[in-house]
Amino acid sequence: MRTLCTDAERDAAAALVQDRQRWLTMRGLPVPARADVPPLFRNPQAKPAGLYEDGLLLACMIPQHVSGLGWGQGPCLFLSCVHTLPDRSDDIIQLITLWASDFAARRELPFVRAEAMARHPLDDDPIAPFLRRLTDMGWAIRGSGTGLQEERVARLELIAEQRSGLSALIACQVHEPQSSTDSRSIR
Repeated sequence: MRTLCTDAERDAAAALVQDRQRWLTMRGLPVPARADVPPLFRNPQAKPAGLYEDGLLLACMIPQHVSGLGWGQGPCLFLSCVHTLPDRSDDIIQLITLWASDFAARRELPFVRAEAMARHPLDDDPIAPFLRRLTDMGWAIRGSGTGLQEERVARLELIAEQRSGLSALIACQVHEPQSSTDSRSIR
């Protein structure tokens, strides 16, 4: 896991986002209405991070230190714009879950929070199976509502937990997320 520092790395992340959005659309799953998500990953100010395996970009996201979200109490590591390589989500999400929990704990943040697109009631939404897998991985669903980007989302929370042996599985070279009082600062 590392911060995407070069133009080539950020371009690869933008391409992964576009591939993921096409994959979701072809399956009738919710896709963010925002057209600016791929360009966001090209912006060095956003400090996107990527999960790599043997040089292949498996996932990208924008980690932020957020003081308050409006739906979760207290500071957290907020994973914004998480996108995974199509057809390989489960194992990748498991690695992101382990890494994020450890990363947040090492920064003395009690939680990791994220949002998943959910346009229907959570129990019958097309992403219900995905949400069940997330809860099996330790994520708690904190209801649904309007997300940070003004779209309907499922609100997700994970307890931060330091995992001493994780560095043998996932090397971390991610920047220290900037503290943000306005969680909507990364658009």
